[in-house]
Amino acid sequence: MNMKLSRLLAPALLGAMVALPSAAGEPLAHRDDLTQADRARVEAVLAPPVDYSKAEPFEAMSGGAATSRKRINRDAFSHPSANLSFEQQQTFRVGNGIFRKMWVSAPSSTQASDGLGPLYNARSCQGCHLKDGRGSPPAPGADAVSMFLRLSVPPRSEAERQALAERRLSHIPEPTYGTQLQLFGVPGLAGEGRFDIEVEEIEVALAGGETAVLQKPVYRIHSLGYGPMDPETMISPRVAPQMIGLGLLEAIHSGDILAMADPEDADGDGISGRPSFVRDPDTGAVVLGRFGWKASTPSVREQSAGAFSGDIGISTPGHPDPYGDCTAAQTACRAMPTGVQERLGDTEAPDPVMDLVTFYSQNLAVPARRNADDPTVLAGKEIFHAIGCASCHRPTYVTRRDADTEAHRFQLIWPYTDLLLHDMGEGLADHRPVGDASGTEWRTAPLWGIGLTETVSGHTRFLHDGRARNLLEAVLWHGGEAQAAREAVVALEPEQRAALIRFLESL
Repeated sequence: MNMKLSRLLAPALLGAMVALPSAAGEPLAHRDDLTQADRARVEAVLAPPVDYSKAEPFEAMSGGAATSRKRINRDAFSHPSANLSFEQQQTFRVGNGIFRKMWVSAPSSTQASDGLGPLYNARSCQGCHLKDGRGSPPAPGADAVSMFLRLSVPPRSEAERQALAERRLSHIPEPTYGTQLQLFGVPGLAGEGRFDIEVEEIEVALAGGETAVLQKPVYRIHSLGYGPMDPETMISPRVAPQMIGLGLLEAIHSGDILAMADPEDADGDGISGRPSFVRDPDTGAVVLGRFGWKASTPSVREQSAGAFSGDIGISTPGHPDPYGDCTAAQTACRAMPTGVQERLGDTEAPDPVMDLVTFYSQNLAVPARRNADDPTVLAGKEIFHAIGCASCHRPTYVTRRDADTEAHRFQLIWPYTDLLLHDMGEGLADHRPVGDASGTEWRTAPLWGIGLTETVSGHTRFLHDGRARNLLEAVLWHGGEAQAAREAVVALEPEQRAALIRFLESL
């Protein structure tokens, strides 16, 4: 290596090297989609790196054969998977049109586009996921568009507790305002309210004489349009996540995710990732959740349908209520006209709308890595592994051979996530349980594409609420199971921290 290990890592960190767990006995015995020969081959491909002097084979191809090699610009997250057929590319483009569609209130002359709200947070999918990228908190005095507040209350009856235990519900909606605060209403209907964000600054002393200043957000809801909110309401902010690689995450074998789980920390490494199990609304079966900030959604389709309903107020076959998140207590909302057109179907976005939007969302390509073989990037990669970041941000998978979409099958991908829930400590806690996730747990966010956030989205805001203004701040907010890794970053010399951030920027 151009930069020797002794200069990169403090001696105290040398014992922190971690390896990803592998199956005991027969290689990857849980992979029922692979032959025995394939399992041995895949296990070898997924072995953690031992040589940091050069990039690993295919490391630049973050999404396997689906990786986009298009020019890096503001459209970097908006290209289709590179291995789609011509016909699939056409389906992708039609789905993109629906994703960008601006919905209007009913009744309207544009009958295929009405049904907005009546209460809503955005008029289109693109409104939150601008350029298919990451949302951000609103500027002071501005309305939130790519950020909203989740709402829920504690269970208060045996029926509610039973519904949570049986996973028929993941949380109990606030009685008047539902599951999220919706700032906007169609003409003639007031929005639900507004919220302000105040910040408390926290200084963090770093080795080498540097100081970082973190901003802890505090949320204040005001101007409520439908009466007081329940005094026990639990609030959790959310910014829209980036959209790339979702179909590839869906194609990861559930056994690969479960093999990483260690809920009781049996190996004593301080990392106790837990799977999130949810009830599939289509089949009724309890399955692995892997999408959303708390892994509370099982599929890209359900994530999309939930956003149509909750964010835009558009009904789909999976969420057929045309009033979206409007509650029974909001009588004026439920008296408004809907956009259901009987000649088109029973919902405001009938089939095949969801098929098209789902396909689009599943096939937004991950851009190719930049500078994967740069010496400083490689030095940062070694630090990333050495201090334990890869224990949760698992670098690689080989997707299922029997994935639903051929373009997603048997691809070596580099998402840097285990898709499990981890206790991230009090600093990031929202104290709002959702399904299997406690008020301190969050799903490990994928890191692929994170270095292009500013290029695509025009900002560098990270974490579930966008509180981190850069990647270093995002790392310094880690606590709980990630506390040891966070303290290791604090202890790095400035040159080492810079190399780590350079590595993250290359993803």
